[in-house]
Amino acid sequence: MTEITLGKARKLPGQYLIRDGRDFELKSIRPQDHGGFHKKHAEAWIARRRAHLGALQERLAAEHRYSMLVVLQGMDGAGKDSLIQHVMTGMNPQGTKVVSFKQPNNIESAHDYLWRVHMAVPARGQVGVFNRSHYEDVLVARVHADKLDTNGMQGDPNKPEFWDNRLKDIRDFESYLGRQGIHILKVMLHMSPDRQKERLLRRLRRPDKRWKFDESDLTERQFWPAYSKAYEEAIRATATEHAPWLVVPSNRKWYARLVVMEALIARLESLSPEPPPPSPEIMANIDRIEAKLEASQIPD
Repeated sequence: MTEITLGKARKLPGQYLIRDGRDFELKSIRPQDHGGFHKKHAEAWIARRRAHLGALQERLAAEHRYSMLVVLQGMDGAGKDSLIQHVMTGMNPQGTKVVSFKQPNNIESAHDYLWRVHMAVPARGQVGVFNRSHYEDVLVARVHADKLDTNGMQGDPNKPEFWDNRLKDIRDFESYLGRQGIHILKVMLHMSPDRQKERLLRRLRRPDKRWKFDESDLTERQFWPAYSKAYEEAIRATATEHAPWLVVPSNRKWYARLVVMEALIARLESLSPEPPPPSPEIMANIDRIEAKLEASQIPD
């Protein structure tokens, strides 16, 4: 197995980053890839890099100029929850917000499908994580088009033009966010059907994990080819320089975490966030203020 070095780690995301998806094919990414690394080396590296990721996030918050949005997608069992736990744990919770999009409630359904997404976009200085996202509306909704409530909508969900328009809306929405200083990294955790079966069986057989099992996952497995096609179409239509897709081999969760960690660090480093300078008043009186603080006493 290959040792992990900074140079090798920095090159990892580039193998899976899609900035122009016009010719993308999902089969070009092998779910079983592991980069020639060993699990124990990857886990140790991730632990080391958490401090650097946390420092970058702190500088982003202090600068209060840009925000970062991480979109996580993947089939059930792909490892979205555990990736958030292992990769994002080094960031300050005050500057990090994780949002999970479930089936729309009555209020959300009364608005356009991007309304609730826009409401959850991170503010300046924050890192936002979408655990599932607006892409569910071109993935699950597309696979189960017969169940889509089209009340008031234009177009026919049974025709490709309907989904082409919706993907264009998403691309335009993300372009708009980019012009507002919101930088986007979209991650698809790409695993094989066999690995999903293993993980669902493990979830079912472990009493402490059984609560996560949902029998509907078995039903959705039958639509695997349709989901693969929907993902491929979504990535082709929405991968851009500003909002690229990272299609990560995820048969080995530790490898997916390693790649995403390095991709997120690279994205934040590219923003070169720096804390604002202290005010001239503070700098002009720093000695006096320091002496006053040194001499200060707390009353009994």
